[in-house]
Amino acid sequence: MLGESKKSVVLTGATGFLGAFLLAGLLDQGYQVTALGRSSAQIRLADRLSGLVRWLDLNPRQRLLPVEGDFTKKHFGLDDKTYSQLCADTDIIIHCASDTSFAERNRKRILETNINNLSSLLEFAEDSQAKRFYYISTAYAVGVREGICLEEPAEVNHKFTNVYEESKARAEEIISNGCKKIGIPLSILRPSIVYGHSKTGRALKFNALYYAVKSISYIKDIFVKDIVEHGGERSKKWGFNLNNDGTLNIPLTVYLPEDGAVNLISVDHFVDTTLSIIENDDDGIYNITCDNPPNILTISDYIESFLGIRGIKVIYKPSEKQLNPAEELFARFFEPYRPYLSDRREFDRSHTISVVNGLSTPPLTYDIFNRCMSYAVACDWGKISSFPK
Repeated sequence: MLGESKKSVVLTGATGFLGAFLLAGLLDQGYQVTALGRSSAQIRLADRLSGLVRWLDLNPRQRLLPVEGDFTKKHFGLDDKTYSQLCADTDIIIHCASDTSFAERNRKRILETNINNLSSLLEFAEDSQAKRFYYISTAYAVGVREGICLEEPAEVNHKFTNVYEESKARAEEIISNGCKKIGIPLSILRPSIVYGHSKTGRALKFNALYYAVKSISYIKDIFVKDIVEHGGERSKKWGFNLNNDGTLNIPLTVYLPEDGAVNLISVDHFVDTTLSIIENDDDGIYNITCDNPPNILTISDYIESFLGIRGIKVIYKPSEKQLNPAEELFARFFEPYRPYLSDRREFDRSHTISVVNGLSTPPLTYDIFNRCMSYAVACDWGKISSFPK
């Protein structure tokens, strides 16, 4: 385990979704954290971290230090004195920063962020002689497949659902080879789809599961407005109508290629598992995933209850009919996430279970779903002025 003299962490991606909650967990456990990153939209890194500290109700005292660096430059673009001090103060490195876009049109940017910027980080690992390197990857770095996915190295020549999965697999290989060459122990952590905090509902990013709810909420508002304000003749033609209890019948069929599950974990489970892995100081690959993930039918029931709608159906075959307006909108909004709604991959967690002291994945109950989605709605999906940017 890490002793008291081994508690200095350099964390990248501290202002991102996973990174912010991991930052909170590290500070809560007494770690000294240096947040290494860039400014964003003319907001200094220090100011962004100050906003996060207030939002997360943290009191880091003197244990949080922001260092603005550029991963495209040697020594992160820092002057010699600052870089030398950063190296001297580093015990472990946690690389959590990444571009999580799925869009092929963003391939160049995604590869630049997730792959091409690794050389400066590996150079820093060697210069600092860090005790350990932790890389936050994704469970989907294993690519398109069925059945059991072991906690083993990814195959970079495999087929992938999108460029994000591909970039993480390639990054794993580069970091593995780099750490082996310089003699630094490496742990690769592979979370599946992460939603908000199971106890508070808090989240910093509202994609994946949230995007489905947001999309259907948007569709609901369109048709409710048409019915209430314009008589709803067009809506009724497609089968949309308001019930006496205020619920909306919304004939929405979701077409999926096959039956499967949606592998979801809460961000607090991700943090607890990560901290346990760090404290146990063990090499290897860790699948931070759900043992009993819900299927899309359960998720659709949750969405109906939360939004006050009825009529979502799931069919496991390609669409053979003309889509109605709601189905067309949902297909357009949610297409990048469709493969994850009927995932047939099962993630082995033997290594993870052996080191996390009995931690198990909390199931996504409706209470947790409601808590997380209510938070998202309350902050207008991150748009309110007080929400940290």
